[in-house]
Amino acid sequence: MTSSSILVLGAGELGMAVLHALADLAAPRGTRIAVLLRPASLQSAAASTLAERGIERVPGDLLNDSLSTLAGIFAPFDTVICCTGFAAGPGTQLKLARAAIEAGVRRYVPWQFGVDYDVIGRGSPQDTFDEQLDVRDLLRAQQGTQWLIISTGMFTSFLFEPSFGVVDLAQNSVHALGGWDTAVTVTTPEDIGRLTAQIVFAQPPLANQVVFTAGDTLSYGQLADTVDAALGIQLKREPWPVPMLLDELAKDPDDNLKKYRAVFAQGNGVAWDPAVTFNVRHQIAVTDVAAWIRQHLKAPATNR
Repeated sequence: MTSSSILVLGAGELGMAVLHALADLAAPRGTRIAVLLRPASLQSAAASTLAERGIERVPGDLLNDSLSTLAGIFAPFDTVICCTGFAAGPGTQLKLARAAIEAGVRRYVPWQFGVDYDVIGRGSPQDTFDEQLDVRDLLRAQQGTQWLIISTGMFTSFLFEPSFGVVDLAQNSVHALGGWDTAVTVTTPEDIGRLTAQIVFAQPPLANQVVFTAGDTLSYGQLADTVDAALGIQLKREPWPVPMLLDELAKDPDDNLKKYRAVFAQGNGVAWDPAVTFNVRHQIAVTDVAAWIRQHLKAPATNR
C-alpha cells in the first residue's frame, strides 16, 4: 500500500505539526497532501501558510456535516489522519471512523494520540476514553479499511500546565499523580508530527497495529529531579495519591482536569518502555523532558 493522497482532519497544534512534517516528506514522493478546514478558516493566515507548502485546503465541518457528507469528502484519499481531538465533542470520533469506513479509504489514522486505551479499559475516571475504545472496536471488526493507531502519551507541555497542577513554577511546587514512582510517557507535538509522517510513509507499510512513540518516559520523582537540575531550583514536593484524586473528582464529577489527574495517577496504560517505540527502533532523535525544559522554561525570579 502506498499513500499517494493524504487528508488531515484539523489544523490545531498537532494538526499543523503533522501537516508540515508530511509536506517535508511528500514532495519527493509526489504525494498529495490536503487538510480539512471549516469554511470560515479557509482564508486564515495559518491556512495560507499551508497553501504555500503545497497543501490543499478542503472545506468541511467535522461536527456538523453528516456522516455521508464526510464520507464523500474522504473518499478521494488513500489515507485520512484525524488530528482533531476531544474538543470536537462526544460521538465525533466514532462518526469520523464510520465515515472513513463508508468512504472506503485505504487506511485511517484515528485521533488516538495519547494513552494506551486497551490497557486502561472501560469505565476509567476519564469517561471520554470509552469512545476511543469504541473506535478501536469498530476498526478492528471490519476489513475494508486498514487502520493505524499512534500512541504518544501526554503532550510534554501538559506536565508544565499550571492548571493541571503537576509542575507549577509560579507556586514552586511539583505534585506526583499517584506517587513518586508512578510513571508517565510524554512526546512533544513537533515530534509527534515528525514521527507520524515517518510512520505513515514507512516501508514496508504499517497497518492494523498500534505504534508507540515516546519523547520520554519517567516517574514523577524523576520529573521533579529533572526540573530541579535543569533550572537550578528546589521545588516543594507533594504527592497526590489516587484516593485523594478520586475523592476530588467525586465532588466535582464534570471537571475534566480532575478526570485526567485521576486516570494518570492510576498509572495503567499511561507509560511504556521507550525500547518498544518507533523512534527508538528507528534511531530517530526526539526531545526528552530535560531538553524541553531547557528550550521553554526559566526559573522563577524568586528562585534564582
